[in-house]
Amino acid sequence: MAVAVASVTALGLIGWGTLQLVDVFTGGGDKYTATGATKDCRTKTAAAPAARVHALPRPGQITVNVYNATKRTGLAKTTADELRKRGFKIGDVGNASKQYDKKVKGAGILLGSAAARDTSLRVLGTQLDGAQLRADSRRTADLDLVIGDAFKGLAKQGAADQALAKLSEPAPTASPKKSC
Repeated sequence: MAVAVASVTALGLIGWGTLQLVDVFTGGGDKYTATGATKDCRTKTAAAPAARVHALPRPGQITVNVYNATKRTGLAKTTADELRKRGFKIGDVGNASKQYDKKVKGAGILLGSAAARDTSLRVLGTQLDGAQLRADSRRTADLDLVIGDAFKGLAKQGAADQALAKLSEPAPTASPKKSC
């Protein structure tokens, strides 16, 4: 019986000690939720956006294939020409494959490898409002822009540049402020 009581006491002390260490190394007492820190009398922390893990490529490092999935002719070429003016490398230009032809109802679909999802697909996504980003099984670094029925044109140059600049900014970190 004494061994059982001693074991429970030892486990309790280890757990309490662990909590104390966590409290010391996290700045003391804040309770974190999925959206950030909640208010605590000792420390108040503003929620910070998630830090970016991958370095973003410049448009000149991204090769984009432009495919038209609409009934409008010449759309892939004019869009590719505009992307080229904005600094992107252009690969293939033409009609969409049977898989997408006349089947894309939105503005467009941006396709790339899973590795491109948080890098070059995001950069290309600044150029087309409302595009769906999808990863496929390709092993190459090139991206596909499949133009859909709701496509009205690329984002205005200024808005695209702003979105790209914002995407490239380092994520701010939270700084604790004492209150109470």
